[in-house]
Amino acid sequence: MPENQPIPLFPLRHGIFPDGPLALNIFEVRYLDLVNRSYRNNTPFGIAWLAEGREIQVPGITPTLHPWGCMARVQRLEAVQPALLRIDCQGGLRFRIGEVERGPFGVWMAEVDFVDADAAQPIPSDLQYLADRLGGLIAEHQGTGLAPHLALFAPFRLDEAGWVANRWAEMLPFTTDKKLRLLAEPDPLERLRLVGVWVGS
Repeated sequence: MPENQPIPLFPLRHGIFPDGPLALNIFEVRYLDLVNRSYRNNTPFGIAWLAEGREIQVPGITPTLHPWGCMARVQRLEAVQPALLRIDCQGGLRFRIGEVERGPFGVWMAEVDFVDADAAQPIPSDLQYLADRLGGLIAEHQGTGLAPHLALFAPFRLDEAGWVANRWAEMLPFTTDKKLRLLAEPDPLERLRLVGVWVGS
């Protein structure tokens, strides 16, 4: 998506991380149009984290957004009913939110600054246990035939600090503040170190 071009936002209580999964049921008119166009044109939209307000549009209430978000691309779309879609998304680039305004159909539009994708940073020996635990979890799910329920997108980059950190960040019950700190951290190795501190060895 071109720089400096406003992007549509989908505000949620809990957002998405790069390469991560997000399943949504879409029923509001403003998002039915957004999701259908995104899927048809293979264009992503932004997932923003709500600081205040509701996920569902409420007249007279303007949501407050946290400053960080992540792009999402629709990988699968199922029309459950004429006005109900079920979608599976995959996270893309992170971004910092600038000016926000209401756009067509009530969809929030934002100017954002995109963050480059993580470089392939190897995992140091003192943090290898985090990759090993994640690898074990993946293997366990695959061995029992439950891999689809783990909802991770292949390839499983268990040798990359950023990928491993992001998977733990989205799976573990960290507070919103901690999750956003991880989302905003530009150094993938430092992100993994924070996960290690909060998880413990």
